[in-house]
Amino acid sequence: MNHFGEKVSFIWSVADLLRGPYRPNQYKDVMLTMTVLRRLDCVLSPTKDKVLEQQKKLSGGKVKNLDPILCRVTGVPFYNTSRYTFEKLKGDPNNIAANLTHYIKGFSTRAREIIEHFGFEEHIAKLDKADRLYLVVAKFCDIDLHPHAVSNIEMGYIFEDLIRRFNEASNEEAGDHFTPREVIRLMVNLLFMPDGDILTTKGIVKTLYDPACGTGGMLSVAEDYVRELNPDARLEVFGQDYNAQAYAICGSDMMIKGQDIEHIAFGDSFTDDRFPRHKFDYMLANPPFGVEWKPQAGFITREHEEQGFGGRFGAGLPRINDGSLLFLMHMISKMKPACRDGHGAGREPKIGGTRLGIVFNGSPLFTGAAGSGESEIRRWIIENDWLEAIVALPDQLFYNTGIYTYLWIVTNRKKPGRRGKIQLVDATSFFKKMRKSLGNKRNEVCSDQRDEITRLYGNLEDADHVHIF
Repeated sequence: MNHFGEKVSFIWSVADLLRGPYRPNQYKDVMLTMTVLRRLDCVLSPTKDKVLEQQKKLSGGKVKNLDPILCRVTGVPFYNTSRYTFEKLKGDPNNIAANLTHYIKGFSTRAREIIEHFGFEEHIAKLDKADRLYLVVAKFCDIDLHPHAVSNIEMGYIFEDLIRRFNEASNEEAGDHFTPREVIRLMVNLLFMPDGDILTTKGIVKTLYDPACGTGGMLSVAEDYVRELNPDARLEVFGQDYNAQAYAICGSDMMIKGQDIEHIAFGDSFTDDRFPRHKFDYMLANPPFGVEWKPQAGFITREHEEQGFGGRFGAGLPRINDGSLLFLMHMISKMKPACRDGHGAGREPKIGGTRLGIVFNGSPLFTGAAGSGESEIRRWIIENDWLEAIVALPDQLFYNTGIYTYLWIVTNRKKPGRRGKIQLVDATSFFKKMRKSLGNKRNEVCSDQRDEITRLYGNLEDADHVHIF
């Protein structure tokens, strides 16, 4: 990455302008929105004049829906028809609040809907009243966030590092953990490795879903993996999250990458599943650790009792203080039907089934005596021969928790040699100490160690660090 630390430090330094009107735990309400707006502004800057010219030419004509035409001009699935850019906003300090509001309202409808989840309008008035708004906008003009200057991968790191710092300042809920990119890359390696032949097919299109997508880190890394493996392949990514800021960041990132914005949804995956009839080829998730599901208990319990295995939660319900296994059952409900050995019968597709990876703490693995909800859920998964592997990861990998974590690989299309078997990989010693800690993150899984874990997983042999059951 090119000067990643400098960019994060610069954006973080802008937050110093908020001291006084804002407390440190409120900085993210301004800084994340401004970073996204500046990123979008830089993306649209090269085509801004052409968009305004095209809009003027077509305005009042026979064409009523200008979206497809203006998106062709920008080359991305959004545009802005306001006469302002960040540079032009800087040129009129006396009207900065009204002009910034006008600028935001100039975004195309779907982009504006995503941005509105930041709830930034109230902060425009507050910043303006405190004489901070112009200073913040002017400062952001000094950083170039165009994808040519800051790649999508680097931008993801910037957002994650900023959010980590903001979470530390605001003491965010312990269960919400960002997944470090090296952990996501390991998950993606294990998820896609058996499907190398499929994913290298010319023109192949596959789908991937994350029901707790946050800012979209897993979607981005998976997309990059498939693109590097096969430039002719396309991975269509889907995600949902109930945190408004995270959803807005993820939606903005997917817009810039040209993904279908309708595939990124806001809402609770349990009580407001936005993809109820979808089945996916792949799924990834890092749901919150140890977070109670009491707010959704009425809905989930009713589905469990009324629909049984016809719904998502037929196997059982975990204890109320940890909803991690609910995410796994939700994901299993979205697996495509499997075709053994890749040969369909009749009209069935020749390649079916789904592979998924999910990160848990120790609770879903060890909690619950025989007959408990957790035990019944585990039994259901094992008896259906869906659990392919569990990889025990090192501790102190995550930014705001030092606990040990476990990567589960679950699939309804195991290779013949894996059927009836469960592989346990002890990767707790595969890490390197970081020179400088990032919150609770003191360890990292380097590329060599990631490759070795992937190799151990692929060999499927009893060995040091590996047990087959």
